[in-house]
Amino acid sequence: MNILARSSLIIFSLWFSAITLNGCSGKNDSPLFLESSRKGGQAEAPVKDVSPDILASQKAFSNVSKKVTPCVVNISTISRKKFVQPFFETNPLFEEFFGAPQTRRDKSLGSGFLISADGYIVTNDHVVRDAESIQVKLSNDKVYEARIIGGDQKSDIAVIKINATGLPVAVLGNSDNLEVGQWAIAIGNPFGLDRTMTVGVISATGRSNMGIETYENFIQTDASINPGNSGGPLLNVYGEVVGINTAIVAAGQGIGFAIPVNMAKPIFSQLIQKGNVSRGYMGITIQPVTEELAHSFGLKEARGALVNDVMKGGPADKAGIRQGDIITALNGADVKDPAHLQRMVAEAGVGKAAGITIFRDGKALQLNITLANADKAPKQKQQIERGDRGEQQGEVDSIGLVVEDAEQGNGVVVVDAERGGPAAEAGIKRGDVIVSVNRKRTTNTAEYDRVIEQAGRSGNLTILVRRGNASIYFALRMR
Repeated sequence: MNILARSSLIIFSLWFSAITLNGCSGKNDSPLFLESSRKGGQAEAPVKDVSPDILASQKAFSNVSKKVTPCVVNISTISRKKFVQPFFETNPLFEEFFGAPQTRRDKSLGSGFLISADGYIVTNDHVVRDAESIQVKLSNDKVYEARIIGGDQKSDIAVIKINATGLPVAVLGNSDNLEVGQWAIAIGNPFGLDRTMTVGVISATGRSNMGIETYENFIQTDASINPGNSGGPLLNVYGEVVGINTAIVAAGQGIGFAIPVNMAKPIFSQLIQKGNVSRGYMGITIQPVTEELAHSFGLKEARGALVNDVMKGGPADKAGIRQGDIITALNGADVKDPAHLQRMVAEAGVGKAAGITIFRDGKALQLNITLANADKAPKQKQQIERGDRGEQQGEVDSIGLVVEDAEQGNGVVVVDAERGGPAAEAGIKRGDVIVSVNRKRTTNTAEYDRVIEQAGRSGNLTILVRRGNASIYFALRMR
């Protein structure tokens, strides 16, 4: 192609491109994007009729965030922990030759919320426990040094304070009125992401026996709770604090736990007033009432807490409570299970008289008890020493046990429990000391054999055993 032809081709291409670009810029051209008429554009929203309920819920969540977020704080702590290799940790020569174990500085994050305008903050005890320094960042990004006022490890609640005034304060709600299915809103600092809000529902209430804390009465929610949310508030749609976010199930999605605010209020009130928590104490050990035990004791339904031991000279002993009583109510409130009674007693107050309802010998009895301070309760001592008594000796009795006399007439020791036998299936083990059968004392094998023979006609047995420091009731059926 010669130079003249090539130049003509270039000119034609430029002319054609100009026409094409000019055509695209005309008044009838399509826009590069569509903009909503709700923002001043010409396009209508894809969904014109949004349900008023959805809009109202959306507005409610936004209002909660605006009103409550200023009350929520981010907490960062630094603590110093010993760091040694496992071998050196157990070797006494390590410190002699290499000096004291090295320490490392651990940083952690958590959340909390303001309960007073002068800087008192509620959070989880595990967030600030053993902290050397604590920094609190408010929603306006101001940072303050905080000090610990008090912490309660048994409930995982702590109070810290910053030196400030005129601060926004959270409003505490009523966690006793929560129902499954109600909205639940969490605000906190998950993974260090400031002022994160998540929404879900109340999945369950009254969760206990989780093995997380000593006193448990958790609210379960599926509002996303992650590391860093600990200590932050769980809210209702009114923006009221109904719980303190405290734990998650690492292996599960959408399972988080919060301490009910009604349970937390007396605890952080005591922490502010005196720096520690005093709880009531009865001087008993208790166990759940199973369906089998309820039937054995003549109780119509499995509820309450079965007293399996009474400490001599303790509040319960002075009130007339006996081993084998079933506690069904405290101060007029029904007792659901041992964990529930434990919380009720702890919250009832030290040195205060309480009315207690027990079920004994088929009848309900009313007693009065003055609760003592749990911190001053004597430690239980192991009353019966026992060891491995060797292989099976003697014949297996009608409930699948081989027994022999315990020392000093303290009952009969289970030498062996036949696998698959009624006693073994009920949970009785070798080494247990049987102290009563059907509420009749068995100080030796002769008494035990006589009671077992008499009970055989009824077909049901209630056996009290001593296992270490604990007394435990078992219910079983004869063969």
